[in-house]
Amino acid sequence: MILTKNKILEEIKKGRVKLIPFNRKNIGPASIDMTLDNKFRGLTSDKIILEEGIDYKKHTKLVTASELVLKPGAFVLGITKEKIKLPDDIAGVLTGRTRFARLGLGIHVTASLVQPGVNNKQVLEIKNLGDSQIILKPGLKICQLILERTEGKAKYRGKFQEQSL
Repeated sequence: MILTKNKILEEIKKGRVKLIPFNRKNIGPASIDMTLDNKFRGLTSDKIILEEGIDYKKHTKLVTASELVLKPGAFVLGITKEKIKLPDDIAGVLTGRTRFARLGLGIHVTASLVQPGVNNKQVLEIKNLGDSQIILKPGLKICQLILERTEGKAKYRGKFQEQSL
């Protein structure tokens, strides 16, 4: 069951859902707008062999930028400015915003699930699917987080529990 604005605000008021920093204006009818931070990771390897336990940081370079030019076909990791904390009975799904998708920007290309019990910023897999350069700027409302109640309780304890870029 997807949480609507009033339910999201109830969960925030109870302290079960936390967003740091919190901006009430970012709460929409059934989602929370998440903003882009100023840290990005670009791929540095021209060949990557996928295997369990692979460390993406060994194949990327971290940059801090006041804007990032994303060329057509380019892929970069970004991260949300907001740190989100979810209880063990609420999960989330990160999704792009329609206005940017229509210009060729894929915000969370894959792995969009936000596990119950997380307490971290969210890494975004950003891809320019269009034919024009796209300029990304920190502070942009880049994606939406949709919250859903789970059946049962769960808590994420995986590799990215204290996720950073």
